[in-house]
Amino acid sequence: MLTTDGPAGHVPAGAAPADPKGDPVPLPHPDPSPGTESGVRRLARQHPAALTWLFLCSTGGALAALALPAALGHTVDRLVSGGPVPWSGLLLCAALTLAETGFDAAAAVTGTTTSARLTASLRTRTAARILAAEPRRALALPTGDLTARLTARTADAASAPVTAAGAVAGVLLPLGALVGLFLIDVWTAAALLLGAPLLVVLLRTFTRHTADAGADYQRAQSLIAHRLTEALEGADTIRAARTGAREHRRVLEPLAALADHGRRTWTVYGRAVGRSGLLLPLLMLLVLAVAGLRLGAGAIGVGELVAASRYASLAVGIGVLTGALGSLARSRAAARSLDPLLTLAPLPHRGLGPVPDAPGHLELRDAGVEQDGHPLLTGVHLTVPGGTSLAVVGRSGSGKSQLAAVAGRLLDPDTGSVLLDGVPLDAMEPDRLRREVAYAFARPALLGTTVEDTIAHGPWTAPPDAVREAARAARADGFLALLPYGYATPVADAPLSGGERQRLGLARAFAHPGRLLILDDALSSLDTVTEHHVRRALDARAGRCTRIIVAHRLSSAARADRVAWLEDGRLRATGRHDELWQDPEYRALFSTDTGSADAVGGSTGSTATGPGATSGPEDAPSSLTAAETR
Repeated sequence: MLTTDGPAGHVPAGAAPADPKGDPVPLPHPDPSPGTESGVRRLARQHPAALTWLFLCSTGGALAALALPAALGHTVDRLVSGGPVPWSGLLLCAALTLAETGFDAAAAVTGTTTSARLTASLRTRTAARILAAEPRRALALPTGDLTARLTARTADAASAPVTAAGAVAGVLLPLGALVGLFLIDVWTAAALLLGAPLLVVLLRTFTRHTADAGADYQRAQSLIAHRLTEALEGADTIRAARTGAREHRRVLEPLAALADHGRRTWTVYGRAVGRSGLLLPLLMLLVLAVAGLRLGAGAIGVGELVAASRYASLAVGIGVLTGALGSLARSRAAARSLDPLLTLAPLPHRGLGPVPDAPGHLELRDAGVEQDGHPLLTGVHLTVPGGTSLAVVGRSGSGKSQLAAVAGRLLDPDTGSVLLDGVPLDAMEPDRLRREVAYAFARPALLGTTVEDTIAHGPWTAPPDAVREAARAARADGFLALLPYGYATPVADAPLSGGERQRLGLARAFAHPGRLLILDDALSSLDTVTEHHVRRALDARAGRCTRIIVAHRLSSAARADRVAWLEDGRLRATGRHDELWQDPEYRALFSTDTGSADAVGGSTGSTATGPGATSGPEDAPSSLTAAETR
């Protein structure tokens, strides 16, 4: 649903509702919802053993760090007392040092590997939620923004459980050090507590400002990513129009805001470090001064002074805690940006039972589709007998692609229902439905590593024999034989024209035959001869497969068993092409501005003068589509 396959939803891939300047309006960033919080807890439940081990390692390292000052102080007291060398105390200090180092190393390794696994899991779950949702909901998010959320945002959000598990040490160290100071001397601990309110204010301010700056930075970054993706999709048009410099400025326009948000993030961090750099040494100086006075008064010994100095440094060392709070703030902002994706509702299905074995009798009963309160389809009643072909014609914007999407349940109608062989589409199991319905689009997404992978890709992996048979039916075998490695040629290395890409999309549909085949402008870039052969391959499926062709050529409409004529989202008429041809307004559908009669909705073509005339464009090196002419 996220490919450039075309009209699965009402918003084209890479597009979004536009503001007055033409830029996509960013989706709202809601406050954390129960769905977001439960998502974090769900992540934590996926790797309980690793997170528990991380918690134990972090806690063990913190406890070793807290025990070391006491052991060191006791050893110093024994050394200054003039007795024998306290080897047991020295060995204990060495063991605690090694234990702290080992626990910290284990926590670092565990945290890194667990973060990677949680990130992969969150990306998979988010992508699955997007793919399972109705495309008009999923595609409302700009492509670049979606890419940023699936990459950087998932990494930030997935780090929350690891950061929380490791943050125990950041909390345990200052609290444990404060307790240690109280056990050594109450007045020394009280001196440290004088600066506690300032530390709390510092941490609170840092966390709040970091979260705000991080969220603003992520939004600006997503806008740049969207504009860049949009420009790359329309690279051919930009090159032809020589608007590269203008597009460069447009893409980088939010860069200044991005830089401001980045500087603000570092400013917040720098202020926190600067203030802590001023406050913490003063606190240390105050604690050591009080401890020195208590030593002079005989209230504490030399070893306790050493331990107190170490505990004071642990108590005021909030760097670890500051880093953890900053990471959690970024994770919280990232989780807010993922929440609209994770709460997308999947297409529902009722699973009423098996679908009868039949050739694909399709019914649309009062089907209607709306977007933002505007009707795109209204009250469509349509019956397509099983095994027949139906051409869908109409001017641009008449609802042809929406009807094609509804017919195969790429989207659900807002009103009415769609039945295939008497079974509502929402009653079929999604896996079964995808096996029964095949699509081909004007701009197919070439999925897979090689050309053969692209054709074989689908509800099931088509075997090599089926791949080659489908390529022959789509007239793709000829140019595939000329590729450097034939069917094994990597898709990225295959120089394909617009028509050749369409033929690969058709071959993919032919390789996965079901009872319903829907072609949404999938013949628009084929030359006349190739289209003729493809139409023969489609006709060969008569009686076994229902074919719906969104027709932009007179020849396609003339060859279909029946024609559905759409106008402003309504079904104006149905019938045979020669019957509808008697209506001058129907004939006008196939007339271009210059009077030729081979294109509907603006497709280019040669002149045709009556029913059954065939002509079309030569296979162009590239296909400039509406998505590229921004």
